[in-house]
Amino acid sequence: MTEIILEYISKILSNEQLEDELQAEDDLLGGGILDSLGMMKLILFIEEKFNVKVPPEDMTIENFMTVDHITTYLNKK
Repeated sequence: MTEIILEYISKILSNEQLEDELQAEDDLLGGGILDSLGMMKLILFIEEKFNVKVPPEDMTIENFMTVDHITTYLNKK
């Protein structure tokens, strides 16, 4: 799951070419890797790829700040 999300962000969503390989603990918004539109695209990808529904109240920085946070959130679903 982690590798799928990392690859999707790196190849499809990243705002700019990443100097280093994206890590699961990298801050996606604070680090400038994704903007708000990119985050919404990521949530849509996650919903489709992993067959989950992310309700608006779960779209928080605590759940989506890093890929590690995302996988922890998904494992609870």
